[in-house]
Amino acid sequence: MKLKTGGRTIPFALGFDDVSIVPSGTTMDPEDVSTDFRLGNHVFSIPFIASAMDGVVDVRFAVEMGKLGGLAVLNLHGLQTRYEDPGEQIERIIAAGAADATPLIQSVYKSEIKEDLVIKRIREMKKGKIVCAVSSVPQDAERFGEVAEDAGADVFVVQSTVTSVRHVSSRRKALDLKKLCRRLKIPVVAGNCVGRRVVRDLMDAGAAGVLVGVGPGAACTTRGVLGIGAPQVTATLEAAAARDEFHKATRRYVPVITDGGMSTGGEVVKAFASGADAVMLGAIFAKSREAPGKGFHWGMATSHEALPRGTRIHVGVRGALKNILAGPAEVDDGTQNLVGCLKSAMGVCGAKNIRAFHRVELVASTSFMTEGKAYQFAQKTGMGR
Repeated sequence: MKLKTGGRTIPFALGFDDVSIVPSGTTMDPEDVSTDFRLGNHVFSIPFIASAMDGVVDVRFAVEMGKLGGLAVLNLHGLQTRYEDPGEQIERIIAAGAADATPLIQSVYKSEIKEDLVIKRIREMKKGKIVCAVSSVPQDAERFGEVAEDAGADVFVVQSTVTSVRHVSSRRKALDLKKLCRRLKIPVVAGNCVGRRVVRDLMDAGAAGVLVGVGPGAACTTRGVLGIGAPQVTATLEAAAARDEFHKATRRYVPVITDGGMSTGGEVVKAFASGADAVMLGAIFAKSREAPGKGFHWGMATSHEALPRGTRIHVGVRGALKNILAGPAEVDDGTQNLVGCLKSAMGVCGAKNIRAFHRVELVASTSFMTEGKAYQFAQKTGMGR
């Protein structure tokens, strides 16, 4: 559907609240479905990735996430690599008043990134016998990519608010993503992006995975500050189409990772139904007891000196990471046992694996989240919270 106005044609895009999944005529036992996810040569039993945010991922969290079958990404531009004891700075951020949080975050992130701490954190994660993933912004990707690989990292993520292959700058040399992907022996994941052409460009450059989503994160304000982004269902559908075209042309399957905008199991499931091979989550995992932010969460761009595009939010501590991922759920709002949510949905749609789930039927449904739920909204329980 497209809208025509003022001589321009504007495509209509859909978010998670705008669609619903139609169950199929064949159902499966949820315990018989596979949620395996492959990234490069690494296979994960669950397709969940923890976002590289300081309120979510530290070494302890990454190890626990890995043991539960998923993947956590440590931010090489975060507090973990700027301070020997990042916990002190995290405590300051947690204790700050609402008006002081952003200036404080800007201040503590001015400390220099220390290469010895980059190496130390990677080695600490590797001691936990997990797949170690770290991230860098594009302008430092060449430097940190080699350092990370030499230190033992298994996955390298090149991540910024908006990433493209063709970046033009008069101030600094742009990253040659194709050259980086060829030089590093470990998988390189690139993002974030929206749009079929950009996704295809990143895949053509050699990315082993593509992060899809601009501005939907709970702590991100990019959409408000810049007006940039696209609703996640449409963004994922477009990315999945690019992936399938690329696979048909090259026989190389590059996973699409939907990043941000999901706060419940239903939204996570819709991301997979839209074509995601994995999802990257921040705020949901920030609610875990293992997260370093102790129920506080802030975006990676909050520390920008001139134009912060994130904020600190309080999500609270709701349970252990195990409960959030694998249950048993201790709450009734769909924020726990995410693997169970996904397996149950796959079961009622008769999908034996994630790629089969990409073929389920979606319908546009503006009343899907409110139909018949008057009591829950009036009593602020369940879906009405």
